[in-house]
Amino acid sequence: MLRLRPYQRASLDALADDWARGGRSGLVVLPTGAGKSLVIAALIRETLERAPGARVAVVTHSRELIAQNHAELLALWPGAPAGIVSAGLRRRDEDAQVVFCGIQTVWNRLDRLGHLDLVVVDEAHLIPRSADTRYGRFLDAARAASPDLKLVGLTATPYRLDSGRLDEGAGRVFDRIVHEAQVGDLIRDGYLSLLVSKATATVLDVSGVPRRGGDYVPGALEAAVNRDAVTRAAVAEMVAYGAGRRAWLAFCAGVAHAAAVRDAVRAEGYSCEAVSGETPPAERDRVIRAFREGRLRCLTSVGVLATGFNVPGTDLIALLRPTESTGLYVQQVGRGLRRAPGKADCLVLDYAGLVRRHGPVDALSANAVARALKLGGEAPRAKPCPGCGALIALNASTCEACWTEPEADPDAAAPHAAEADDSRILSAAAAPAGWRTVEGWRLAAEPAGGATALGVTFVVAGGHRIRLGLEQTGYPREKAVAWWRRLGGGDPPPMSVAEALERQDELVRPEALRVAPSGRLSETVELRLPDGAVWRDTSRVG
Repeated sequence: MLRLRPYQRASLDALADDWARGGRSGLVVLPTGAGKSLVIAALIRETLERAPGARVAVVTHSRELIAQNHAELLALWPGAPAGIVSAGLRRRDEDAQVVFCGIQTVWNRLDRLGHLDLVVVDEAHLIPRSADTRYGRFLDAARAASPDLKLVGLTATPYRLDSGRLDEGAGRVFDRIVHEAQVGDLIRDGYLSLLVSKATATVLDVSGVPRRGGDYVPGALEAAVNRDAVTRAAVAEMVAYGAGRRAWLAFCAGVAHAAAVRDAVRAEGYSCEAVSGETPPAERDRVIRAFREGRLRCLTSVGVLATGFNVPGTDLIALLRPTESTGLYVQQVGRGLRRAPGKADCLVLDYAGLVRRHGPVDALSANAVARALKLGGEAPRAKPCPGCGALIALNASTCEACWTEPEADPDAAAPHAAEADDSRILSAAAAPAGWRTVEGWRLAAEPAGGATALGVTFVVAGGHRIRLGLEQTGYPREKAVAWWRRLGGGDPPPMSVAEALERQDELVRPEALRVAPSGRLSETVELRLPDGAVWRDTSRVG
């Protein structure tokens, strides 16, 4: 039987406790990549185990999420009495006990669905505050038909720029947040990928762009940032940083801007496609499949991939769309949080100044964002490290990436800096203590489980050794290749230990190393490389 991760189990337990106290409308906040689909599946199964006759609807906005959530339930429970109601997927299984629905299809068709006991809304931050909307009308009708209806919302971003938390204020849909898992905690525990953020030399200028409805006016924004010289400079940086990375995702300011970035990437010699709301569904599916399978290096997007996009291998995100929306910023960055074999971290290139404006992503809890919104949210809350360019908290005394000590920032005492300081900067949250200087290293062939592995012995206080299974297949090989590349080894990776030893001059010795247990049978190893980058890897031991 599938065993949920501790934070997933905790979210369902918190929801059950809220129901036991009479709650009927609770929010569960889980970061992107934390497994919301699995939590939804487990919630449905446990609900029907307690009440075999209950009817459940899972409602969201995109056909990709509908199909993903439906597939997750069938993977957990192959015999689940589940169907799909979605015009986009051309299915109307309205009589199923559990229905996965598109809000565009069901908002005015509740009579076809009948009585519901539980409604789950995925990406709940997309529910408008006004009751006179599709979500509002659907939920009002569902409650009128079923006075005891329970409502559960799941989201990574339980707030909006213009109206604060989803569980506060007039017209709120949810009563309270019953559980919130923190990005920094899940990175530290090895469930999510480490994020590395860099300030870029190219900066998009939006000083003259007007605002409307809490964000920049789209046409004016695109006109400001879609400039050929700026695009070419930004893409040149992206290519330089991304040469050793395999899946780049660029968020752009409009359809023409996404096409311009795509063309600039292609001009640099890399495969790239653009997708937007105007892209036909079949074409969008084809492009995303090619990106997921590694046949496409870069994907540029406007308006369609900030939510519901699931490609774990994404290891570079280019933020080329300035936004005042903290929620959109977190959703975009969240596309890089999923872990994947061979993926060491995800690099975020911030051309739009979003990390400075909104703060480190692991500091953006619901409470922190709500407080910042009440204060007006204009002052920057992060700054680039003068040593390596990594974006760090305004009040940080040391950069966790390269250990440079920035000069004191005269704005560090501003109200917004104080708000951002309530939580830890991402790198501090994700990293154990105890760096040890690497004085030297030795590479040699070593026996490992009846095979030969590349043994790497680091000369540090207390010693440390790893074995790279370059001659193995599957995950051990992927793991070894990830280590090879992060230590500076070129492509193609060696197929044998003997070849690796012949090519060991390609490798760059780390400057420092630190190790910490991350569970009873695993440990986290971090290497600080000469260029200031830090690589973090969690592996089984023993």
